[in-house]
Amino acid sequence: MTAIPLTDEDRKPLRFPIATAIIIAVNFIVFFVELAEGSKFIERWALVPAHVASPHGFATIFTSMFMHASWVHIIGNMVFFWAFGPEVEDAMGSWRYLIFYLLGGVAASIAQIAVSPGSTIPNLGASGAIAAVMGAFIVTYPTDRIKSILVIFWFVMVREIPAIVLIGIWFLLQLLSGIGSLVSQQNAGGVAYMAHVGGFLFGVIAAPIFEGRLSSGGYPSNRGPS
Repeated sequence: MTAIPLTDEDRKPLRFPIATAIIIAVNFIVFFVELAEGSKFIERWALVPAHVASPHGFATIFTSMFMHASWVHIIGNMVFFWAFGPEVEDAMGSWRYLIFYLLGGVAASIAQIAVSPGSTIPNLGASGAIAAVMGAFIVTYPTDRIKSILVIFWFVMVREIPAIVLIGIWFLLQLLSGIGSLVSQQNAGGVAYMAHVGGFLFGVIAAPIFEGRLSSGGYPSNRGPS
């Protein structure tokens, strides 16, 4: 079964999600540059855990989170990002959200480097940072219904799924797949599962700080029309 989140049915942002839109635009701009320059661009700017200690390698912790391997990769990531990002941006404010997103991507990279420090496989993609956004969403709006496309074998349907169920199952699958890849000592299917896990956990832990809930003691209440 595959679930593709589309939008939050219970909440609409009070402001246009400018930071989310800019991040999506930057991802596509970088992807077009990748298409134009080819494998040399990927080799130079993707994250290689074994090379991260070098000055150039350190920079790739940031550059790699704006790169993608294919059209399917970038479109899939941006669909997930647009489903959850605007509401989290609304709760944090655009500037804090942008910093949160970047730190989530860094946390994701650190998690992947920690489990495979000697790997020479290039890592690239926004999914670690997006996982942080999903972590923030699940602790901020756990009961919100997410309109999603469900694909079960040859059946396709649209259903509303509580965020805690949809994101919770997604995280469990990432965790189990990550553990499996560690046991087998393989980066299964080229997916950096532990980057997803690291980004998600960062989001869960850091969301209250960036949303100001530690000082106010409450959850955002920007509930709009459904």
